[in-house]
Amino acid sequence: MPKLTIDGREYEVAEGRTILQAIDDLGLLMNGVEIPHYCWHPKLTIDGSCRLCQVEIEGMPKLQIACNTPVTDGMKVNTQSERVAKARRGVMELLLINHPLDCPICDQAGECKLQDYAFAYGVAAARTREPRRPAKKSVELGPTITFDQERCILCRRCVRFCREISKTGELGVFNRGDESLLETYPGVPLDNPYSMNVADVCPVGALTTRDFRFKIRVWFTDDVDSVCNQCARGCNIHVSRSNNKIYRFVPRRNDAVNDTWMCDHGRMSYKLNGQGRLSQARADGKAVSTLAALARAGELVRAARSSGGRIVGVASPLAANEDLAAFREFLAELGAGAARFAVPRGESDEILIEAEKAPNAAGCRALGMVESADSLGHAELAIVLGHTLHAAAFADVRRVVLVDSHESALSARADVVLPGRTFLEKSGSFTNVDGITQRFQPVVEPTFEALAEREALEEIRKAIAAAPARERA
Repeated sequence: MPKLTIDGREYEVAEGRTILQAIDDLGLLMNGVEIPHYCWHPKLTIDGSCRLCQVEIEGMPKLQIACNTPVTDGMKVNTQSERVAKARRGVMELLLINHPLDCPICDQAGECKLQDYAFAYGVAAARTREPRRPAKKSVELGPTITFDQERCILCRRCVRFCREISKTGELGVFNRGDESLLETYPGVPLDNPYSMNVADVCPVGALTTRDFRFKIRVWFTDDVDSVCNQCARGCNIHVSRSNNKIYRFVPRRNDAVNDTWMCDHGRMSYKLNGQGRLSQARADGKAVSTLAALARAGELVRAARSSGGRIVGVASPLAANEDLAAFREFLAELGAGAARFAVPRGESDEILIEAEKAPNAAGCRALGMVESADSLGHAELAIVLGHTLHAAAFADVRRVVLVDSHESALSARADVVLPGRTFLEKSGSFTNVDGITQRFQPVVEPTFEALAEREALEEIRKAIAAAPARERA
């Protein structure tokens, strides 16, 4: 493996990589080795247009751009020399010639690389006196993205994303020289299943999502690492929260799962956490306390066991592995056999979107649960997690105890309903389509009494054991 020396420290790097790629592979880029950059992105082709990543290489008379300079064995790179600092200042000054000085009102403020690099590497004041070039403001490029053309620095990341990742090619740079402008092609809106990723790759405030635009300043939020639950891919995400409220999902890099992308549907699914929630325990069609609902669930289980009636379990591929394992153990204690589960299915593609519209079908299979959407047949009692099995499958089931997070046709039919927590309100893990198990942690707390499935099962177990005095007599 080639040896690369950066600022006096030697590293072994993979062969055939550029300087930026090699440093990124080591996890040191902007995390120990400071080479600012705009146009380069680890998952897009090399463009080499911004020139900000210039470095000094021993034996070369001119500065070289780190994004497009291959590493050779014994190469020595200096990222902090005065020549490099001067070049960075020059690049930043050119980039800011036409950029508006509107950081206080820009929605990207707080997570803008132009803002960060201007402070870290730029000059204190502009030398230009000419007016900035006018350009378009607040243009709706499509249903998801708003474009402030005057802020664009023409890094072309968004253009390459649409050509190389979504393969839809809606964006291009038109005209030449100082007349160059980013535009959509005539009559072609930016509208594809991954369109909101262009806001992530944009290093400035030119491209913003219409959903998050002017909703909250990013410094009022904090991000929690999590996993998207909308399909079997399990894209890694950051969840932005503030005051126990979720404001957005954005993709988190994981080269083994989703690179640095996620689909628009998964991104917008943050809203589902607060829509249609099952917020009140019910027993026999009446709103009751959680304690009363648990007691009624215990009664129904005892009645089914004493009558010798058949008990069945229905799991959910949206439940965490930890909840599914607790359910398997619970059903084994009742002699109910393996749980059933059904997986919602839909469209898929070759990028990220999987046909299985649940994050943990692989976890259900690994725990020995049986996949089937058929009728449950005659049974005295069904204990159910979630509502992915259609309510019609319960036609011949006498009693249903349901633990679920959202209202459904099944919750309207169930004898006992216990509000459950979503994956954003508990800890656990999902196993994705490639067999990779990924952990998640609580992001927010529900505003009503709700239990994780494993907690609900434990409380039902206690209720089964706590027979009323008349039953003990």
